[in-house]
Amino acid sequence: MNGVRSIPDTTPAEDRTLGWQVLAWTRAYLLQPDGPNAGEPWVFTPEQARVVLRWYEIDEAGRFVHRRGVIRRMKGAGKDPTLAALACVELCGPCRFDGWDARGLPVAVEHPAPWVQVAAVAQDQTATTMRLFPGMFSAAALDEFKIDLGKTIIYARGVGQIEAVTSSPRALEGKRTTLVILNETQNWLSSNDGLAMAEAIRRNLAKSNDGSARGVELCNAHLPGEGSVAELTFEAWRRANGSVSGLYYDSLEAPPIADLGDLDALRAALLAARGDSTWLDVDRLLGEVADPTTPEWVSRRFYLNQIVAVEGERWMNMEAWDAAARPGESIPDRADVALGFDGSRTGDATALVVVSIVPSGEVPHLDVVALQENVTGAAGGWEVDMEQLMADVRAACRRWRVREIAADLTFWQLPLRILEGEGLPVVEMPQSLPRMAPAQAGFRQAIGHGRLTHSGDPDLRRHVANAVLVPSSRGDKLAKDSKSSPRRIDLAVAATMAHSRATQLTPQRPRIIDLNKVVLDARRAGTW
Repeated sequence: MNGVRSIPDTTPAEDRTLGWQVLAWTRAYLLQPDGPNAGEPWVFTPEQARVVLRWYEIDEAGRFVHRRGVIRRMKGAGKDPTLAALACVELCGPCRFDGWDARGLPVAVEHPAPWVQVAAVAQDQTATTMRLFPGMFSAAALDEFKIDLGKTIIYARGVGQIEAVTSSPRALEGKRTTLVILNETQNWLSSNDGLAMAEAIRRNLAKSNDGSARGVELCNAHLPGEGSVAELTFEAWRRANGSVSGLYYDSLEAPPIADLGDLDALRAALLAARGDSTWLDVDRLLGEVADPTTPEWVSRRFYLNQIVAVEGERWMNMEAWDAAARPGESIPDRADVALGFDGSRTGDATALVVVSIVPSGEVPHLDVVALQENVTGAAGGWEVDMEQLMADVRAACRRWRVREIAADLTFWQLPLRILEGEGLPVVEMPQSLPRMAPAQAGFRQAIGHGRLTHSGDPDLRRHVANAVLVPSSRGDKLAKDSKSSPRRIDLAVAATMAHSRATQLTPQRPRIIDLNKVVLDARRAGTW
């Protein structure tokens, strides 16, 4: 480095950043990678430019003020393109201090050996950022910096690289990275090694020779109590009243709003959370929030960027549920159906539900086949009549063409294996979150959008109304309001299972010719 070594007294604080040169370089060498302005010179919005100037702030000695950062925004606000542009800068642009010029302004130069990582706990999360780079580098940049584009790794100048990583924490250990983008850290949990990955990344960054290696998190509002990396960083920042040494935390969120049904207040809140991300259509966002299948916690976290956990929120919009009721309507005998079975053996309830399998464009119907329930709520002494339950399954199979019996075998493996041995189509459907979260979300959406009707059974309504929403970064799910609650939800669970399987099957084509009639007519005529 050959710049002036001491900072002139005349340098104003707003010029004590490498960000101005970063802004100029990105406009000269980068392109807008997608959207209606694809191929035009890259330009940060004023808000994004402010983030760049703050991120590249330096002190009197030319060292970065911020050693790590967090950019928290609503869905679709342009976090990935902004940080992709900064990754390009770190790869081959002016990103490191090299003294002061005669005017007292900082001089920025390329890093001599850049190693940029785009890290996430799932491959599709890194792909969101990596897909931007091919359309982001201009022809001039590709030529001047000798950029070699790949799907998971990009090289430049023969000495630098950008790579996507979703490895285990052990595989990450020891990398001499210069910038790491930690993508979607609200999803980085202990259960998916996210916490250990973040720790390994920070250890790697701390080893940089000049102390300039840094990490920046991109996230939406986290779910309180889940223990994500985003939550841990936020809580550290909050407890220190925003003064954690070297932490730059930048969040744009909506002001408090008590009632999301107040459309005027909601519009103002969405505009505040959107900032100058004017490509986001507020009317479309209003529609998403007002959709009866959108849980309140989703609206607040992902559209308003608010950190909230809506405790005890109902799983189902009961107005939509009641509107879907068709009392007196039944599924015709011999119709194609799927059964859903859920329950325990003692102390709770066991439910059997049927959903019709219909051609595309038609609306399936849901009804209750059987329910055995511990009505008294007694802790002991009550158990399901297993023989009666098996008889109910057999009767359903005689009445309809049962294509599948979706069931969690827990507590019921032997009886269900007996039914399977009789030729009944038992299909194992364990109640794991990756399987049940989309099934339950699909059920709620079908009710909310008029794509499923039901019989109006009062027990079914009670079980559906008892279910509360338990939000998770891996998908929301229905549950009791507490583990010891006497409020049953088994019919709701069985209904989601039956609906999930019914929507993945098509009805069998009915026979146009009655073969038995052909045989009988031939015998009577003596021509068989």
